[in-house]
Amino acid sequence: MQAKKHEHVDEAVNLSLEESISLWLDSEDAIDAEQLDSPYGRQLWDNYHLIGDVLRSEELSIEPSELFYARVSKAIDEEPTVFAPNAIKPSAWRRWSMPVAVVGAALMFTFWLAQPEPLTEVAPVLASADDLWADYIDAHRAMTGSGPAAYVSYVGN
Repeated sequence: MQAKKHEHVDEAVNLSLEESISLWLDSEDAIDAEQLDSPYGRQLWDNYHLIGDVLRSEELSIEPSELFYARVSKAIDEEPTVFAPNAIKPSAWRRWSMPVAVVGAALMFTFWLAQPEPLTEVAPVLASADDLWADYIDAHRAMTGSGPAAYVSYVGN
């Protein structure tokens, strides 16, 4: 909150009288009485206060006369009609190139993610033992259950 107040104080030099008075009434800037020392400044101050009072209490509002409504209607009727220019349509290749590029990039990204990692062919390594160790390894293999007897269930007493 404090940063905003300082921000408004720094910008107050460039603000119009109307914007300054609006900031003063909203307590967002310090009041500069010298700027209000003119008939226009005083009238703005009074008008802005009246607007705020009417917004807070409808009892203070005044019902406009029929003459006021007629003047407003006449002013609206006399305003020139401003036609907006037609939008410039981009060419067909520009209109379709971006969506096609996005879809292509999405597909390439998907294929890149889905691509399996290349497997290098590795030959299985077989344990080799010379003849002295073969009987020893077979005996222990039978004891640990890695041999064919491990698949037979044991039924105890």
